[in-house]
Amino acid sequence: MKTVAPLCFIDTETTGVHPGRKVWEIAMIRRNPGQPDRERTFYVDVDLTDADPFGLAVGRFYERHPLGRWMASAGGTINRPAGRDMGSHLSLRAAAEEVALYTHGTHLVGAVPNFDAETLAPLLRDHQLTPSWHYHLVDVEALAAGYLAARQPASTSPAPPWNSDELTVAIGVEPASDTERHTAMGDAQWAKRTYDAIIGTHA
Repeated sequence: MKTVAPLCFIDTETTGVHPGRKVWEIAMIRRNPGQPDRERTFYVDVDLTDADPFGLAVGRFYERHPLGRWMASAGGTINRPAGRDMGSHLSLRAAAEEVALYTHGTHLVGAVPNFDAETLAPLLRDHQLTPSWHYHLVDVEALAAGYLAARQPASTSPAPPWNSDELTVAIGVEPASDTERHTAMGDAQWAKRTYDAIIGTHA
């Protein structure tokens, strides 16, 4: 009988899409065969030196990240985050260890997961760790497009550039809500719902 590999549904919010971008929020949902899914999400201590303001705005950095909320508070009405490990606000080292733990031996599953893998790999290496996820990444948008192409006439099959909401609706999955969209856990859960609608939870 074929062994089922563990999966890690993943998403990150970053300082942009440029090379050298930094992660400031990470969500991971690890699925080991025969066990309940385990979720982990946290904000990360982040260097904004090379941040793209538009990239920060997409994920609502100044509304959600502890440092961003402090920076956006009028006259410092919110206390500045103190220390490096405060609840869900992790140091870079602690974040790297969590990523290494949750992704070890898994197939990463997400929407354009190479973006997340390329963001997280340098974080691990900067802290004397190394990526140990499987090199085969699972892109749920490509998965959905292929699924639909196999069930529709060629003339109506989706072709790039894909619209993630349209793909989601077409396979009968609720798209991410406005409050979930561009939050790491909201997008990771959307990827999980999409994967499960096509492959199933016990495939």
